[in-house]
Amino acid sequence: MPPKKRSSGSTQGKEQKPGAESASSDKKESPGLSVKKHRDKDAEFVTLCKSLHVTDSVCDRAWTLWKGVQESMDEVPDSQKKLWGACLFVTVTDMDVACFTLTQVLKEVSLNVKQFLALVRKLDVNLDTISTKVNSALTRVEKKYDVTLALYQRFEKTCKKIFALVSDGRERETMRSCWTMFLLAKGRTLQMEDDLVISFQLLLCTLELFIKRCPSELLQPLYSKVQSTPTRTSRRNQSKAKSRPPEPEINVQLLETLCKENECSTEEVKNVYQTSFSAFLDLLDLSRVPEFPPVNDLNQQYEEHYLKSRDIDGRLFFDGDETVLAPKIEITQVERTPKKNLLDDDAVLIPPQTPVRAAMTSIQQLRGDLTSSGDQPSTNLATYFKNCTVDPTQDVLKRLETLGQAFSQRFGQAVGPGCVILGKQRYTLGVRLYYKVMEAMLKSEEKRLSVQNFSKLLNDSTFHTSLLACALEVVMATYGESSFKSGGYNSGGAGDLAETDLCFPWILDVFNLAAFDFYKVIESFIKADPTLTKDVIKHLETCENLIMERISWRTDSPLFELLKQEHGGSVTEQVETPACLGQPLQHNHTAADLYLSPMRPGLRVLPPDSPATPSSQASCQALSQPAGQTPHLPKSNSLSLFYKKLYRLAYTRLKILCSYLLSPHPELEPIIWTLFQHTLQHEYELMRDRHLDQLMMSAMYAICKVKSVDLRFKTIVTAYKNMPNTNQETFKHVLITEGQYDSIIVFYNQVFMQKLKTNILQYASLRPPTLSPIPQIPRSPYKFPNSPLRVPGSNNVYISPLKSPRMSPGIMTPRSRMLVSIGESFGLSNRFQKINQMVNSSDRSFKRTLDLGSAPKQKRLRFDVDGQDEADGSKSDGDSALIQKLAEMSK
Repeated sequence: MPPKKRSSGSTQGKEQKPGAESASSDKKESPGLSVKKHRDKDAEFVTLCKSLHVTDSVCDRAWTLWKGVQESMDEVPDSQKKLWGACLFVTVTDMDVACFTLTQVLKEVSLNVKQFLALVRKLDVNLDTISTKVNSALTRVEKKYDVTLALYQRFEKTCKKIFALVSDGRERETMRSCWTMFLLAKGRTLQMEDDLVISFQLLLCTLELFIKRCPSELLQPLYSKVQSTPTRTSRRNQSKAKSRPPEPEINVQLLETLCKENECSTEEVKNVYQTSFSAFLDLLDLSRVPEFPPVNDLNQQYEEHYLKSRDIDGRLFFDGDETVLAPKIEITQVERTPKKNLLDDDAVLIPPQTPVRAAMTSIQQLRGDLTSSGDQPSTNLATYFKNCTVDPTQDVLKRLETLGQAFSQRFGQAVGPGCVILGKQRYTLGVRLYYKVMEAMLKSEEKRLSVQNFSKLLNDSTFHTSLLACALEVVMATYGESSFKSGGYNSGGAGDLAETDLCFPWILDVFNLAAFDFYKVIESFIKADPTLTKDVIKHLETCENLIMERISWRTDSPLFELLKQEHGGSVTEQVETPACLGQPLQHNHTAADLYLSPMRPGLRVLPPDSPATPSSQASCQALSQPAGQTPHLPKSNSLSLFYKKLYRLAYTRLKILCSYLLSPHPELEPIIWTLFQHTLQHEYELMRDRHLDQLMMSAMYAICKVKSVDLRFKTIVTAYKNMPNTNQETFKHVLITEGQYDSIIVFYNQVFMQKLKTNILQYASLRPPTLSPIPQIPRSPYKFPNSPLRVPGSNNVYISPLKSPRMSPGIMTPRSRMLVSIGESFGLSNRFQKINQMVNSSDRSFKRTLDLGSAPKQKRLRFDVDGQDEADGSKSDGDSALIQKLAEMSK
């Protein structure tokens, strides 16, 4: 029977916004708390509520939440007051009422930001206490804190090079005013206050203003020399100058000195100054004032902004306040540049770079790589265009202009009103990369197929839009502006964040581009540009996985129409037969293959030196086909390749989860995979607006149920949370019917089991279905050739080519590992004995490779009342043996 809904405090975890009556009653209540109404509560809790100025309704809901959490915990791990503060934070966030700021509650419960965020997440005992809204708020606060901390650490270090120490301590007050003004500028100018690069460029603008207005005796020699040589930046639209306040004077030499010292692009900082920072100064009437801004005015205006944002008081970083204290691991990190004497381009940096330095280095590398690339097609690329039956040049230029306007406008809407010009800068870099990669792709195709007429491909609008989108995603990832919404593994629907960031798949929405079409260009893009950094390649690989897991399964995706067409044909023409799973995945499909797809599944284009085949001839014909003329070719193979990659991704994730939970039952993994694979192939409609992992967890539970193996959903999701690249919304926020979302248990009970009941029951019969072959997992095409390789049969031993004899083994691997460098003196024989012991150790199977982090308590994790969390309503008398195993694995 369906699981029952809990009625305790965890009901806040559901996506239920306070009703209109509740909202209006909050507004009518007086700001003060009526102590008489809360005599049933702990007096200290009521005192905390009063000190935080919460309303009566907030007090009631937070207390209800606390009682629910307290009932679910075996023991209270922290002081009650700290947990009360966490409950109040969850409550006001869910209710969206402005009672207190995050800093105020941190002060009351004596915790720093990181400790408090960890404590709030710890409240999620029953896996439905923390709502999507609260989880999003936690993620935003944490990212903003990390960015502000990184900026302050760089600010402090830079100020030591700028300001001289004087006996009366005036330099400290100058620095304090500068930091406060920067915080105010960031808050007033940027909607995305967690944008590290633009925020840092604003910081340099603020420093320039303070340096040029600072008494020379407060400055170090380097800056006092350039302080007195101001030059006015060139003005555009001089005729319009009278209709607006004059632009502030920029000391170009001073700005260039700051940018050089901080490895930042002077051109970009100037643009930030002339748009965002100038507008901010005009707002404060400081554009032409030669003195410092009054400290009291800055503090008052920042106080208003901070109270409105309700998060962290950034001024406390300057005071070294305990609430914003950095974790020790971050304090000990020292900036270092790459070692110049190492021949290996991928040498490990020890210690790691700070966030600001890493961002500046990546941006410099990208801009340097694109210096020779123009804003127009190169001579070679123009020749490819002219060789086409239909010249695509004008369409390409017109498309770039249209998409450029859309991109820069949406960039400005997301980042800040004055940042449209920054969006144009990003777009210009993206266009250069687009031209560069397109030329490389065409050269490769020419070599592969011995043709020069690529009319069909180059007149394909989807190909161009996808290639441009990929180039822009690389640019934004390099600038740190694109990551992934909720970790990239959100279940979709109502749980998505608002469009106030540039996280993938933002670019797809801007260009109205289908994820399935974008996916086709990723692998070829990476191969065509050898200058991409490891971080960018990893980012694009995550984009690809995210597309396969979720985004390409949205209702409006062309994937469903392709599947419908394929399944409408004969069996041999379906997306992927199980027999093909054991075959190697050929990573030689190009973007041209996937966009034009002249081949039937299973056929592939041979290299140029291979004998001519109908397939290769068909590919040549497709590439040179005049635009608008439909070739009579076999069916597409793009869907087949997509499914091959999908199967391999699905099996890889299933294998990890099985290793966490079913090591005593290895025979179940191939059976679970067979059901999982069957669902993806024949019941693909279950993926519509859902996540791949939701089907994976459901398949695991179903097989364990019919095989009488004790595995409960709460155990599955507890282990799932510890898998890489997962998000709690995947099991908390699952589509049930249109517009209705609930937990993974409700999905299994009402949707998955109902659809697959007959198939599931077959696995309990004497004649179960034939097992699907296990997919062959090839080495990723995105890994660098010099990455360490795991020794087969071992979890702990890796080998890597030694490129430089000067490279110390100590910097090639973590200190906790051993390195054998073939060809060098190794030392005593007992080191080989230690390696043999490590490889042969019976304890090695899970403890290192499957580290689940801190050991989870054996909690009464419940989705429903009285411990009922199974789809059939069954109960367990005690903790499951699998839960105990899970705890043992993480010790």
